[in-house]
Amino acid sequence: MILSSIVFLWGVGGWAMYRTLVDEDRKVKLIERQGTIDTYSPTALRELRNWIDANPADPYHGEAVYRHDECVEILRENDASFYDWTDAEIESFETIGEESTDN
Repeated sequence: MILSSIVFLWGVGGWAMYRTLVDEDRKVKLIERQGTIDTYSPTALRELRNWIDANPADPYHGEAVYRHDECVEILRENDASFYDWTDAEIESFETIGEESTDN
């Protein structure tokens, strides 16, 4: 029983390490080819936009707007993205703009 638990844990840990290294290698190749990669997944960027809209008085609002707009611009400029973005998703995003930033 103990031996099977040890083998199982090493197997799961090894698979997690393999997936992480494969993902990081893919990121490095994208950065080498394009200079940048998308910094947020589709879900994370939508959540960031929702947070920005819901918290206009937050002290981090300006930084959040900057990060959102930066990701949108990178998505428009790059040929390939790390996360699974559709062309329709990329086209649907708009930058929030300077009017909302405190920077």
